[in-house]
This record gives sequence, C-alpha cells and structure tokens, in this order.
Amino acid sequence: MSPANRGIPIGPPRFGVAVHALVWLTQSGGVLSSGSIACQVNSHATFLRRVLQTLVQAGLVEAREGRDGGYTLKKPSGQISLADVYAAVRTEGPEGDENIDCGEAAAQQLDLALDKIMSGAEQHTLEYLRQFTIDDVMARVEFFAAGRECEQ
Repeated sequence: MSPANRGIPIGPPRFGVAVHALVWLTQSGGVLSSGSIACQVNSHATFLRRVLQTLVQAGLVEAREGRDGGYTLKKPSGQISLADVYAAVRTEGPEGDENIDCGEAAAQQLDLALDKIMSGAEQHTLEYLRQFTIDDVMARVEFFAAGRECEQ
C-alpha cells in the first residue's frame, strides 16, 4: 500500500493547506479574508495567515489591507505550479551542526549523506510537481469540475 493510500502526508505540512487556500482563492475569483479561507480549508486562521504570508513572499498571492482587504491571487491559477507552492512553503531544515556537540564523526557524516539523499528526493518531487497547476488540481476534484460553489 502506498503512503498516499494510508493517509501519510508527504512534503511540508503547510503544502496541503497552501494548495487548498489557492484553490479557494481561484474559486472565489476575488478577495477573501483569512477567516473565510480558514473556514473553507478547515484550518486555524493564525496558521493560515502564516502560510499565506509565504505565498505572498513568493509572489503567488497578494495581500490587501483595509476594511475590504484580504487575499487574492497575484497571477492566474493556471500559471501557479504545485512546484511553485511547494518551494514557497518549504522550510529549511537544520543547518547540520546539531550533532557536533556529540563529537561523533559518524553521526555528522550520516547527516551529510542523508541530506544529499533527501535533497535528491526533493528535486525529483519538484520536477514532478511542475507538471501540475492549481487549475489541474481543481479539474481533478469533482466538486469543482461540476461547477459547484460554496457559500463564503
């Protein structure tokens, strides 16, 4: 059984929340508050705002301030690849000095070897995710493919 079939998340925990948020922003076609998106994504608004901030910094989403403020897509959803989203929410791992205090050269070398392997895996993941956009995700979801809309 594949990890996906068992419900084991792969990738940064913020990735799924970010994709959900981008889908709802696409669906709305306008500006949504973080509270509104959080309800649709089933996430706490504070956590969601942190995720949205990374999307703003990556140039995928625009934040608008004021009474009618909120978030909106900065570029068309058909031009936002899942690799763009993954790269935006990816958090850097530890700097590699975490085992130095134990004084074991083997532990340090093991960390370096594992970092290289995981870096390669991440590159393959990014290559795969580049094939899909937010529009592609929406097309695979029956709810959106049927043209249904949610209350906001």
